[in-house]
Amino acid sequence: MPIIEISTLSDPRVQMFSTLTEAQLRNRLEPQKGIFIAESPKVIDVALRAGYEPVALLCEKRHIDGDAADIISRCGPDMPVYTGERELLATLTGYTLTRGVLCAMRRPLPPTPEQVCKDARRVVVIVGVTDTTNIGAIFRSAAALGIDAVLLTPNACDPLNRRAVRVSMGSVFLVPWAWLPDNSLNHLHSIGFRTAAMALTDESVSIDHPALRAEPRLAIVMGTEGDGLPHETIAEADYVVRIPMAHSVDSLNVAAAAAVAFWELSK
Repeated sequence: MPIIEISTLSDPRVQMFSTLTEAQLRNRLEPQKGIFIAESPKVIDVALRAGYEPVALLCEKRHIDGDAADIISRCGPDMPVYTGERELLATLTGYTLTRGVLCAMRRPLPPTPEQVCKDARRVVVIVGVTDTTNIGAIFRSAAALGIDAVLLTPNACDPLNRRAVRVSMGSVFLVPWAWLPDNSLNHLHSIGFRTAAMALTDESVSIDHPALRAEPRLAIVMGTEGDGLPHETIAEADYVVRIPMAHSVDSLNVAAAAAVAFWELSK
C-alpha cells in the first residue's frame, strides 16, 4: 500500500479530491470513468461492503494507523493513500475532513428503472429535488422504512454527490436506484406501477386511505420543497395524496414528508 505524503496543493495526483467539480467527477460523457467521493470510515465501509471499487484514499497522518487502518487494509496493496497534515488537507478539500478520511471510488454503470424495479413493490420517485441534504435524508429513510428502490428524474440531484452520500450515512449504497428517462410518470405506468403524488390539492386523499395500501405496486412521488410537484406530474398520477396535519401547518420538509409516507405506505 503506497503511502504518499502531499506537501503542496498543486499536486495533480489529488486533483480528484480538490479541484474537480461534482459534474467533472461524474463524467457524463464517459460514465465508466466517473468517480465519486465517500467521506468517513463508516460510510466508506458501507460502500466497500456493497461492492464499490476504491480508487484512492486521502487521510490525515494520524488516521493511517487509526480510524483508516481497517479501510486501508481492505483496499488492496496497490491503491495509493495520500496523506498530509490536518490543516493542509482541510485547505486542499475546502472543509475539515470527517474523521480524517476520504475515499475516491469508481462510479458503477447506472442500472435501468426496469432492473431496479424488477421485484419491487414500493418505490419512491424523486422529481426535481436538488438539495443534497434532502436527497441524502430521503435515501436514509428509504433504507430504514422498507422502500425497495429509488427513481430520480433527470433534473434531480445526483445521489453520489459527496454531501448526499454523507447525509445518507451510506444508504445510497444500500437501496437500488436509477435515473428515469424523463420527468414524466408514464415510464412508471409502463413497468407496472400505480403512482401516488404527494401534493396538497382539492382532490387529495389522506395517506391512510385503504386503496393506497391495497395497491400491489405503488410509486410514491415526491417533489421539491419550495414548488412541490409540477402540475403535469400531479395530473399524470393515479392518486394525489396528502398527510393530515394539525395547527394549520400546510406542509413538511420533503425529507420529513417522505419518511412519513414511507412509514405509512410500505406497511
